[in-house]
Amino acid sequence: MQQNINKNSALVVLCFASFLVPFMGSAINLALPQIGKTFSMSAVYLSWIATSYLITTAIFQVPFARLADIVGRRKIFIAGLSLFSLATFGCGFSPSEILLIAFRVFSGLGAAMMFGTNMAILTSIFPANERGKAIGINTSVVYLALAVGPYVGGTLTQHWGWPSLFYVAGLSGIVTVVCAFLFLRSEWVESKGEKFDYSGSFIYAIGLFSLIFGFSQLPVSSSFIWIAAGCAAFVLFVLYELKQEQPVFNVRIFSGNKLFGLSSLSALINYASTSGIAFMMSLYLYVRGYDAQHAGTILIVQACFQSVVSLVAGKLSDKFNPSLLATAGMGIILVGLCGFTFLSISTPVFFIIILLILLGIGFGLFSSPNANVIMGSVEKKYFGQASATMGTMRLTGQAFSMGIAMMALSLHVRDKVLTPELHPLFMKSLHVSFIIFAVLCGIGMYASSFRTKKVQE
Repeated sequence: MQQNINKNSALVVLCFASFLVPFMGSAINLALPQIGKTFSMSAVYLSWIATSYLITTAIFQVPFARLADIVGRRKIFIAGLSLFSLATFGCGFSPSEILLIAFRVFSGLGAAMMFGTNMAILTSIFPANERGKAIGINTSVVYLALAVGPYVGGTLTQHWGWPSLFYVAGLSGIVTVVCAFLFLRSEWVESKGEKFDYSGSFIYAIGLFSLIFGFSQLPVSSSFIWIAAGCAAFVLFVLYELKQEQPVFNVRIFSGNKLFGLSSLSALINYASTSGIAFMMSLYLYVRGYDAQHAGTILIVQACFQSVVSLVAGKLSDKFNPSLLATAGMGIILVGLCGFTFLSISTPVFFIIILLILLGIGFGLFSSPNANVIMGSVEKKYFGQASATMGTMRLTGQAFSMGIAMMALSLHVRDKVLTPELHPLFMKSLHVSFIIFAVLCGIGMYASSFRTKKVQE
């Protein structure tokens, strides 16, 4: 069913949906201490409020993207947005930590349904010559959400308690659901009548769960067992999917489409080399003696530049080689990461801000063009799988990046409180983290430049 659709109205709805998920992801961090006090939760148990959501979102994106191809992307998108909104609203009423985590799992399911369809719908609505601009706007909104999330989350939590954060986000989601019904009137069904691959979905879920859980537990010895199990499951998944006529994910788009494969790899490496930066820098600024408000003001600089630059980069990717723009972005990120390896306790704040600006420019220049390359490198029937792949690369990269940061801290600081006596050891952890991030980014830049050569050939 294809009806006339107002592209701008649809873009607004998709952007609102894109705003909600990262907003909650960044805002909830400010509410965690108060939640912990309410339910007397340990730090490890408290981390499952975020981890349960992250893992659920990651493992269900690809299966829901495939289901959307069969039954309709609009149906799955609106169902996911509704589930996310109601579950988020329900978090505010949770009488116990177990029920709160359960609601977060359902929020993750809803987010997976949205992630697996949002970019696919956007790509279906806009023609190729306008796609980069639309993706740039959507990406800019994501970074805006990341920028305002901590401030809004902190304000709501401080003045009205942590449940108010879930009430506001949940009600905003419900309003977006109404708008989706009004303005998303077309349906996109690319694989109507085909069968859903339950076995492949199960193997995929086991593999991705093992990988993300293993990364999040680094450097505990059992984490390597989880990671090995995840890798083994993915090998089995690839072999199984190659034999299926109607797989949950067509793995041949990686082997037969080098542009898609290299772009997805670049995204994975980019998130793996950058997602742990905010965590390490927040601890660094704490060690420097900055309170939460001032530290947040410094760190928000990066997100603001990401938001503005990604908007411009999206437009540029419609006119210039997007692979080249993305590679340039990774190069700028690499310069910033190298600069962070020289941080000391007495590094001037203006130097830190300059480095954060470089990261913001680089990441903004990378994200929109890279997304444009990924979505433009596949046939229309694979838009859903490409959209889900981007989300999976992001979440897996985030988990790996945090695993690197936690491993570096464990090697030097271990599980001790960051007292002044441990500050030199913390700085060693920070330097190790940023050195690894820089090396990864260099590898990602090479992968990105290699695909650029392929395009030019």
